[in-house]
Amino acid sequence: VCRKAAERDLANVRVWRMDTAYAVEHLLPPDKVAQFHFLFPDPWPKRRHHRRRTMTVEFATAAHRALEAEGLLHIATDHTDYFQWIERITHSLFVPEPAPASWPCTTFEKKFTDRGLTIHRLLLRKISPVR
Repeated sequence: VCRKAAERDLANVRVWRMDTAYAVEHLLPPDKVAQFHFLFPDPWPKRRHHRRRTMTVEFATAAHRALEAEGLLHIATDHTDYFQWIERITHSLFVPEPAPASWPCTTFEKKFTDRGLTIHRLLLRKISPVR
């Protein structure tokens, strides 16, 4: 990521080497992030490992807090159960939007689509409280 940002002379890229959930919850200021891209997170499919998943109710709440009004959360995964879990825990904070046709394709996604596997996509818009 650092190399690619430097090659493109991008000044608006920040890379932190730390737990994502901690960074989103404790380091990002409220209402300042335009978009999050949550692409192919580890699904930790065994039930006893679910506590290790990045997308939790706490993470979704922290992402919601960090997103600006009308901010977006892009999600892509090949794991159906994890996708359904994400839909359940985000429904009170976000509203689904139609996914754009020009969705970014990762190397990981290319490997899965080449094998004929289904990719689940979700574009969520922050529900802002009425003031």
